[in-house]
Amino acid sequence: MCNVCCLACNLIKWLLSIAVLVLIVLAFVAGGYILGPLVAKETKGPPTVYEYYTDGGVSEGLKAEKRDFTLNKKVISLHSGSIHYFRVHPQYWRDRLRKLRAAGFVAVETYVPWNLHEPYDGVFDFGDGGEDMSPFLDIRTFLRIAKEEDLLAILRPGPYICAEWEFGGLPSWLLKDPTIKVRTNDAKYMAKVERYFNRLLPILKNYQFSTGEGPIIAFQVENEYGNTKEVDKETDIAHLVALKGMFEKAGLQELYFTSDTPSKGKEYGAIRGVLEVANFNVNASVELDILKTFQPDKAAMVMEFWTGWFDHWGESHHGMSLQDFKTVLEDILKYPSGVNFYMFHGGTTFGFMNGGNVYKSFPYFLPDISSYDYDAPLTEAGDYTEKYDATCELLEKYQKVALKKVDRPSETKKVAHPPLSSPHFIDWNTLLMQVNKQDIEILQQPVYMEQLKVNQGSGQNYGYIVYRKQNQPLNPGSTLKITGTIKGSAIVVVDNTLKSHPLNSIQDFHNFGYWCTEPANNTLDLQVQQSSTSTVDVIIENWSRNNYGKLSTDFNQCRGLEASQINIDGQTVEDFIIYALQFKGEWVNSLSGWSPTTNILEGPVFLKFTLEIDEPVDTFLDMRGWGKGIVFINGFNIGRYSSIGPIRTLFAPAPLFVKGPNQICVFEHFKSSAQLKFSDNLIFENAAETFNVDL
Repeated sequence: MCNVCCLACNLIKWLLSIAVLVLIVLAFVAGGYILGPLVAKETKGPPTVYEYYTDGGVSEGLKAEKRDFTLNKKVISLHSGSIHYFRVHPQYWRDRLRKLRAAGFVAVETYVPWNLHEPYDGVFDFGDGGEDMSPFLDIRTFLRIAKEEDLLAILRPGPYICAEWEFGGLPSWLLKDPTIKVRTNDAKYMAKVERYFNRLLPILKNYQFSTGEGPIIAFQVENEYGNTKEVDKETDIAHLVALKGMFEKAGLQELYFTSDTPSKGKEYGAIRGVLEVANFNVNASVELDILKTFQPDKAAMVMEFWTGWFDHWGESHHGMSLQDFKTVLEDILKYPSGVNFYMFHGGTTFGFMNGGNVYKSFPYFLPDISSYDYDAPLTEAGDYTEKYDATCELLEKYQKVALKKVDRPSETKKVAHPPLSSPHFIDWNTLLMQVNKQDIEILQQPVYMEQLKVNQGSGQNYGYIVYRKQNQPLNPGSTLKITGTIKGSAIVVVDNTLKSHPLNSIQDFHNFGYWCTEPANNTLDLQVQQSSTSTVDVIIENWSRNNYGKLSTDFNQCRGLEASQINIDGQTVEDFIIYALQFKGEWVNSLSGWSPTTNILEGPVFLKFTLEIDEPVDTFLDMRGWGKGIVFINGFNIGRYSSIGPIRTLFAPAPLFVKGPNQICVFEHFKSSAQLKFSDNLIFENAAETFNVDL
């Protein structure tokens, strides 16, 4: 009986073991269908850009040898967006780059501004130069963050970049030598370029994709050189070849390219054997068809799809409608062509760094505004727009490789602080008396600011140059005349009192004090009430240097006045004290002699407001009600304002502020406002004028 029971027990145990084994097998089988997808979602989803294009090691970089671009021998939908690191506060680089990647882009494109990286002749700055803009210049960190955010990079190192940037990125100290011919193979110019490239290009060499060290997949040679073509003149292709040679000598081994508008620049700026790409915002198929005739066996690329446009002072606000944007973009993508958004995020042209454009008729020249919003998919402050949403949809539709998606970052907080009033101020004479001794020269006759010996002999780059004549006899009816062309804009002060008229509209450029003033109008009544011996100041503002145009006419961009241009009562004035009023941040923060006021003040005047905050956040200065001038946040120049529009605000990003008291200073040319107001958004109010510039 016991034996039977034992056998039965053993049988039951054996059957249970079999059952457990079967259940385990079934569980593993079921896991292949149930647990497997869960694991795959976490570990086998779409790869990142770098996972996909570096898998198995990197054997080659970007190629354009077929209908499609390839990267490391794999097809790539080359969708890129422009973000200029020097127009975005470095604490926001990651935010803007992540928003770029979240839209479906695989690359960021940027220019490199020579005039910031070599601010003075032979003095270089890649983030540690101690200049106001130095924190914006750490290009190594920008490229490192781009890679961390799963973005490749396209670099356009110039030396000329256009970009609506002061002098097209060329350093103004080149103008000290009037014999230098910029953007040509002129030996003096190329010696300066080579010295600069010997510092810049080794940095870029270490961030190339094909070496496995960085994100850079392509380099542009110069910039839109075909647009330098003039009637009956050949373009200096030897200059481009020489620049390419510098790239090669420095070890830059990624894809080279040149860019122009095919229907306009044609192949006037092309180098044999170097990829040509296109710049435009209309007639995509027409432009790309022309491009194909130049290089039928190459992949097509639009390096500048202009997503909006920039603005000049005094003009109506420009942009591109959402429908036109979507139409042109889809035409590009379905062609098929790669595309780079110029701009994806425009940012801000801080300080005195705005460019300008030459016209063939009145007003002959117009400076650009400080906002570089550009009507781009991300606003000046980095906020999303309808264009951003449309971009996400279209890029996903035409993306040929499934890559890991990135969630959209939140927008940064914006606030309109309560208005500020009761500032402290420094009058014009007190301000001028605090200019550093090394920024003052005594000369018999005026010279251009570039010819001054300031900045270790490099000359004055930006700001204002003041020609002061002391002990000048004046009588009722006395007049001041400026002969010839004013290289900039002029205001006149006599004995600390403004004599020039305010600038209220672009039509005031016909009156005294501007680059386009007719000779008959360039005489100013000094409004003298009784005979006196006075101090006369002629203040010339470098409102910008031209950033685009023809080499024979448009790049002689000295600013100020030269000998014998100032006449009082028909006599040439001599013996001047000349001040380089540069408004560098350290100097601004050192100013003293402030007096309180509750009044509206006549300019020129420097005012200081104090803003107490608990948390630094983005904001805009609302400059409606003010005349013309510049604004500083804790010594940092955030840009220019003018009542002629179209922009009414100045963007002030949060990183410029500190918790507690903040100093906001305003240099006003004509008349201050009773209050300093704020906004939580960009404000455009269209000016009355629109001029067509042949760009």
